[in-house]
Amino acid sequence: MPKWANAWQKVMYYPNHNINLKPDIMAHIELNNDLPGIRGLMFYSPETEAPLNALAEQLLRDDNNSLSRGERELRATYVSYLNDCFFCQNVHGAVAGHYLGCNIDEIDAIKANFSATDLSPKIKALLAIAGSVQKGGKHVTTEQIEAARAEGADDKEIHDTVLIAAAFCMYNRYVDGLGTWAPQDRQIYIDRAPERAEVGYISSIFKKV
Repeated sequence: MPKWANAWQKVMYYPNHNINLKPDIMAHIELNNDLPGIRGLMFYSPETEAPLNALAEQLLRDDNNSLSRGERELRATYVSYLNDCFFCQNVHGAVAGHYLGCNIDEIDAIKANFSATDLSPKIKALLAIAGSVQKGGKHVTTEQIEAARAEGADDKEIHDTVLIAAAFCMYNRYVDGLGTWAPQDRQIYIDRAPERAEVGYISSIFKKV
């Protein structure tokens, strides 16, 4: 595998952390690379890498959206937390924190009990919808939709909340269903967040970004 295949390659022996980051467990299939989480899967399957990255880019970064990038990343983080996907909740939690100016403890508090935080009532209402989608689409109630609208959410924001939540259930199950590994040092995700926020998700793992 080319050393430049992904910025994760640079942290396989992370210079600022006294930890060997090479995986000590194997994925359920032979991926022929040591990249963590979905990055390893994308290297294994470049045919599906592009559409998966394009979907994440559209959902989380497209500027034609009334929800900020940080607010959308927060939905991805919360759903990944509910699905107990360590890699995704920390990747997107770190990026959400970068955009929103939150530290990791504040992101953890949102994941654990967003209703007790100082998030806006609209964001709380939309996160409640995302949480219901994580359980199953039919768990979303008319009352939740009406509550979100009462707090100022429009149909596009409700649509995007449901789609982000549904998409990240797919991403989470892709990552964990194939038994990929994830660095356990969460500072790694925090340190990498500014780069991910700058270059986005559309960049291929086969490019030098």
